[in-house]
Amino acid sequence: MRKLTTYEIEQLHDAALKPTIKTPIVVVLENIRSLHNVGSIFRSADAFNIQKIFLCGITGIPPHREIQKTALGATETVDWEFYNHTQDCISNLKKDNYKIIAVEQTDQSIDISRLSILPKQSLAFILGNEVNGISAEILELCDAAVSIQQYGDKHSLNVSVAAGIVFFSILQKLTDQ
Repeated sequence: MRKLTTYEIEQLHDAALKPTIKTPIVVVLENIRSLHNVGSIFRSADAFNIQKIFLCGITGIPPHREIQKTALGATETVDWEFYNHTQDCISNLKKDNYKIIAVEQTDQSIDISRLSILPKQSLAFILGNEVNGISAEILELCDAAVSIQQYGDKHSLNVSVAAGIVFFSILQKLTDQ
């Protein structure tokens, strides 16, 4: 077995040369305080070809040195938009017929593996603050909530890790359709 070199790994360097269809999901980040988490989510969003990231509230925005440290240029390949208020973002997504899904442990959460997705359904996943999660006001606006099954003693994941798991899970569901 031999590790592939960077040149051997197929990469999408130029969208004009190799156009792609984006994965039909968007991500809403509500009050993510760590710029490293924001950058990491951008990098995962690029890896899974996510359509767009909405940065809301106190969530940092590019360009920023600390975001770039973990994003490694993904802020240039993933569309993003900033909203001062998450409610405004959700309202606009609902007008565009997005199903709003909280990634949060609630009394109504279902395991992400059991989430049903209709063909061509527009989905928006909300990820919340590292300490407080998604605010109660935003949870009230959600159509559903998903959680990620965990087997250890700790019952939470870093928000950027959770984002990667959500992206992978949803992309698998979409490719199975």
